[in-house]
Amino acid sequence: MERSGHFSPQAPRRAPPGSTSVHVTALDGLVNVNSLFTIAVFVGLSLAVPGQRSLEERSACDAGIDVVRKLLVFEVVSFSFFLFSSLVAQGLKLAINLLNSRDADDGFRAHVNSRVLRGGMMGSAAGSVMGCLFLMLSMVDVIQIRLGLLSCGSRSAVGAVAALVVLVTSGLLLYVSTAVYAFLH
Repeated sequence: MERSGHFSPQAPRRAPPGSTSVHVTALDGLVNVNSLFTIAVFVGLSLAVPGQRSLEERSACDAGIDVVRKLLVFEVVSFSFFLFSSLVAQGLKLAINLLNSRDADDGFRAHVNSRVLRGGMMGSAAGSVMGCLFLMLSMVDVIQIRLGLLSCGSRSAVGAVAALVVLVTSGLLLYVSTAVYAFLH
């Protein structure tokens, strides 16, 4: 940077106004969404009761212990991804806020390594996506426990799973493509 005709290599590059406040807002949103999904995980865990009868009339269509076991595994893995995502996001927010607190005149712009910030945000987003995928798999098992095994061809179970897979996959594709676009432009 030039000041009075002299080159100063120590002068930090200024972030655009409000840039880190936008990142903090995005990270807040990610943590809030992860919290809602974590609630869904615990609701799913409460539905994992071995030997539970489905609403299907044929007892051969009741889910066995293997489906309940898969449900528990998917719920724990989903929770782990959401927790990972939230911890990374909270860590980034903490770093930004601590850096902001050093300069009272520059309250909305922290000088954060952009590679670390982008990598952390992508890692947090990836954790949320993986958490959603495992939550969707666990919901498939919840549907099988409640409405009957998919292999029995129950219309309500197949319809519920089809709607779940189509809507969640569409939402995740939109989320991923928007996030990638935002980071590339």
